[in-house]
Amino acid sequence: MSEKTIEGVQLCFYAHVRARHDGMLLSEWLLEQARRQGIGGGSVFRATAGFGRHGVLREEAFFELSDDLPVKVEFLLRTEQADAFLARVREEGVDVVYATSTIRFGVLGAQ
Repeated sequence: MSEKTIEGVQLCFYAHVRARHDGMLLSEWLLEQARRQGIGGGSVFRATAGFGRHGVLREEAFFELSDDLPVKVEFLLRTEQADAFLARVREEGVDVVYATSTIRFGVLGAQ
């Protein structure tokens, strides 16, 4: 089978593990919204340490801060999917940091 390469966007959202939106963990809400929009997949990655826009360092070593570590929710999308998904998140008034990068991605192996 031939490999198909897609020019697209890596869309990453950064939040705290306990961040919530609409009664759900924000990471779960983002994944659910992506699924509803027909996006083919997404992943959540938890950091072992980090600090955000407010400058508070959070690490697993500090017990009182360890339950609010940063998470990254990541998607590999076609440009139009990324634009539509960001529009949905904006429309909902979600308080979250995001980043986009232009990428090339594909699937190897049996499809």
